[in-house]
Amino acid sequence: MKTLRDFSFVAPEDRGASAAIGNFDGVHLGHRSVIDLARAQDGPLGVLTFEPHPRSYFQPDAPSFRLMSAAARAAELEALGVERLFEVPFNQALANLTAREFAKAVIADGFGLRSVVVGQDFCFGKGREGNVDTLKELGAELGFDVIAAPLLDIAGAQVSSTAIRTALSEGRPEDAAKLLGHWHRFEGPVIGGEQRGRELGYPTANMSIDGLHLPKLGVYAVEVEVKDGPHQGRYHGAASLGVRPMFGENTPNLETFLFDFSGDLYGATLSVALVAFLRPELKFDSLEALIQQMDADCAEARAILAA
Repeated sequence: MKTLRDFSFVAPEDRGASAAIGNFDGVHLGHRSVIDLARAQDGPLGVLTFEPHPRSYFQPDAPSFRLMSAAARAAELEALGVERLFEVPFNQALANLTAREFAKAVIADGFGLRSVVVGQDFCFGKGREGNVDTLKELGAELGFDVIAAPLLDIAGAQVSSTAIRTALSEGRPEDAAKLLGHWHRFEGPVIGGEQRGRELGYPTANMSIDGLHLPKLGVYAVEVEVKDGPHQGRYHGAASLGVRPMFGENTPNLETFLFDFSGDLYGATLSVALVAFLRPELKFDSLEALIQQMDADCAEARAILAA
């Protein structure tokens, strides 16, 4: 997959793509249906998205909401067969473009897209002035086709990033997965920790979750993919997502214990999938009580993952 960010000059071989347009946070089943429609058109398969997410730009002090980082999104899109990722920098200049200016400067003259696919609720341009009908009119004028994808419902519920965040916040990763089409995952490098888990007999791989939406804090049964390094492979485990109340005030992070594993994971990239919520975070009266609960957590996680 080739990533292009500068629409002021695009090489001839990168023009003529058919692209799905959107934020694609989570790359859920609704997003995939839009991408599949773009796949059915002529030209290389493309996705046109924005970085940072426009919501982050307009509400920089709001709580973190993203389901995945830009890097994780790009990896997911590449796995779906996307050939061109048009990742437009979202800044004041872009935010000030009218609907017509965006269609001309970015879609037509900039990236030279052959056709675009958007959801029926798509809005664009300064003040969200443009909608699907606006885009179709501009496409007819500027020379690109426009396809509107119907919104996707599953069991009467609309598939959306908002619905997925709600399910995760309520400790329902199984319901989030039904909308995503895959388990919700945290992906990133293993970072140094305070090695308390090792002292307790449960060495963990620590990961930062800064900038991402926080699911319900607590302990989860997880599936883990070690994506690189000498221990590359897939594992089962249990993970604690939270602030570690036994040890004072801490920044939220993810600590994952891999079952039947021995080795050094520092610096390796992990993808940790939340499969089942086991219990909320608790503060115990003693380390012995904590260890006893961790034994029970791992036994429960093994049973769930084995099933």
